[in-house]
Amino acid sequence: MKRAPLDDSFKVNHNPVTLREIVLEKLRSAIMNFQLLPGDRLVERDLCDRLGVSRTSVREALRHLESEGLVEFADAKGPQVAIITLADAVDIYELRCVLEGLIVQLFTLRAKAKDIKALEKALEENRKALKEGELQQVIDSVQGFYDVLLEGCGNHVAATQLRQLQARISYLRATSVSQQNRRGASNQEMERMVQAIKSGDPLAAHQACVDHVRAAAAVALDYLKRKQEETGKLPEITLPIALKEPRIGH
Repeated sequence: MKRAPLDDSFKVNHNPVTLREIVLEKLRSAIMNFQLLPGDRLVERDLCDRLGVSRTSVREALRHLESEGLVEFADAKGPQVAIITLADAVDIYELRCVLEGLIVQLFTLRAKAKDIKALEKALEENRKALKEGELQQVIDSVQGFYDVLLEGCGNHVAATQLRQLQARISYLRATSVSQQNRRGASNQEMERMVQAIKSGDPLAAHQACVDHVRAAAAVALDYLKRKQEETGKLPEITLPIALKEPRIGH
C-alpha cells in the first residue's frame, strides 16, 4: 500500500475535556488511513510534536490502542503499529463469519420496521461514500451499517464480543476496500443481506452475510500474503453452520 502523507489536519485543537479522545481518534485514523503503517515505530516525542499535545496524552492514547490490537509494545524498541499477520487475519475473519452470521440471522427474526428502515438508510450512505468519499468515510459508513445490525439483533453478548474486535476488523476492512476490485462488490453483497432480511429469511440472510465476509477475506488475505511475502496456498476461511432457528433452553 502507498503511504499517505501526514498533513496539518493531524494536529490537535486543544480542548481539556476531550483532549484524550481527540488524540486517540487522530492516531487511530492515521493507522486506518495508512498514514502510519504496520511496523512503524511510534516515538512519543515525535508524536507530541506532530499532534501538539503533551507526552501524557500520547502515552494514554497508545495504551488504549494497544488494548484494541492496533499498537504493540516491542520490548526495548517501544511502541509500534501492530502487524496483523496472515494467521491473525484468518482467525478474525473466521470469528466474523460466526458472530456476524448469527447477528444477521437474529436481526432478521427480531428487527422492527424502524430497524430495517435504518439499515436501508445505512446501506445508501455506504453507496454514497463508495462513490464520493475518502477511505475513512467508507469505513465509517460500513461501521454505521453494522451498528444498526448490532443494535437490532437483540443479543447484547454477541454484539459486545464483536465490538471488542472492532478496531482490528476496521483495519482489515480498510485493507480490503482500499483495493480497487473490492469497493463495488462490497455494497452489492450488503444489498443482498438487506434483501434477505426484508424477505424475512434468516438462513438466506446468514448465507449472504457469510458470503460477504468471505469475499472481503479473500481480498485482504491475498494482499497480506503478498505484502508479508508468504508462500504457499492462500488460507481458506472455515464456514460456520447456520442455525435453523434460535433455540432457548437446549
